Amino acid sequence: MNFPSPKDLKVSTLGRCEIPVPRRSATMPFIDEARGIVLSADAADLQACVQSGQPLPAFEPAGLRETIYFNPATVACGIVTCGGLCPGINNVIRSIVLTLTYTFGVSGVRGFRYGYAGLASQRGYEPMMLTPESVDRIHEFGGTILGSSRGPQDVADMVDTLEQDRIGILFVIGGDGTLRGASALSTEIARRGRRISVIGVPKTIDNDIPWIARSFGFATAVEAARAVINSAHQEALGAWNGIGLVKLMGRHSGFIAAHATLASCDVNFCLVPEVPFVLDGHAGLLRALEHRLERKHHAVIVVAEGAGQELVRRPDDNQHDASGNVKLGDIGTFLKDQIAEYFAARQTEVTIRYFDPSYSIRSQPANSIDAEFCLALGQHAVHAGMAGRTNMMVGYWNQHFTHVPIPLVVAQRGQLDPQDLVWQRVLEATGQPATMS
Repeated sequence: MNFPSPKDLKVSTLGRCEIPVPRRSATMPFIDEARGIVLSADAADLQACVQSGQPLPAFEPAGLRETIYFNPATVACGIVTCGGLCPGINNVIRSIVLTLTYTFGVSGVRGFRYGYAGLASQRGYEPMMLTPESVDRIHEFGGTILGSSRGPQDVADMVDTLEQDRIGILFVIGGDGTLRGASALSTEIARRGRRISVIGVPKTIDNDIPWIARSFGFATAVEAARAVINSAHQEALGAWNGIGLVKLMGRHSGFIAAHATLASCDVNFCLVPEVPFVLDGHAGLLRALEHRLERKHHAVIVVAEGAGQELVRRPDDNQHDASGNVKLGDIGTFLKDQIAEYFAARQTEVTIRYFDPSYSIRSQPANSIDAEFCLALGQHAVHAGMAGRTNMMVGYWNQHFTHVPIPLVVAQRGQLDPQDLVWQRVLEATGQPATMS
């Protein structure tokens, strides 16, 4: 395993922590900063480091420090949520506000509206003042009370806003594009010599941010996807040669599709961006589906939205969304049409039921697993910010919450490894061919 260097793992700080935490926090256990959360749990990796004389690569642990950098009586904080919706955003907002208020005694938390657009000088959106009363029940609802948006804003202009509003800590909740923006903010803040902390809370329903075991909202998404797959299975069973086709979210990574498949155990074909497939030919998907119907007379197919783009997109397609992502072709409707044409040409009766629950899944309120996870993420984000950490996000690795430098995170994308156990378990659960290409 290739580990990041100690320099890559080092978290930036604004200065020494010299302020004792408020008395209300004195009964909480303080983190031992001499500890580290080792990146690999593999004994062979650890032994190799020991034999080479190199220090074990480890993340800085998250948690409450005995002394803090910011004075709770004077620091002002802001929260911004960016990108697509995800179960649990409101839970994180609520956790941050309650922790700032009750653990540290901070008042004056501003919620910047509609993503980074709310930090622009021409924003037109007044910040929302967030108090324990205003966030009291928001965790019961999906979405984000602050609103969201995609697309970049001028970094210098956003830092101007932070300075004008005298923000000391900015909590940024978002995915890889949002975290790149957070890192750019930190760079501009450092260039100006300002003391503003930028703390990221990783948000991606696709679970594709590296160096975190899972992102919040993922467990809820898998649970909701499983319910849709169950409906697709019942529809397939209810018709001769019935086919239930479900398209799930996952632009570049097939984690939702793979884990919903494993949770359901009723899926016969799982298609993800990391594993190419073809439709035609002896080894293609359509022939494999035909064999399945000949044996069982029903089938369930789960496809991630980013799978098979080489089949559905034309070479001259080059449209992008506001975040700079290439707009995907609709693999779901494409597969539906191709399957119908294939069996019609063979005069084989099939009934196709197509499900696309993407937006209904991502707008769900967090389930109990994610709700607990979001609470901890928000608490640890506040602990990190009050301790003067910056240009970092809160992670979760090897059963511990961690501090992860944002530049390390945005250098790559988390994806399924076709040689890893998760994908091998998918192949075993579905019975699909290991390759369809």
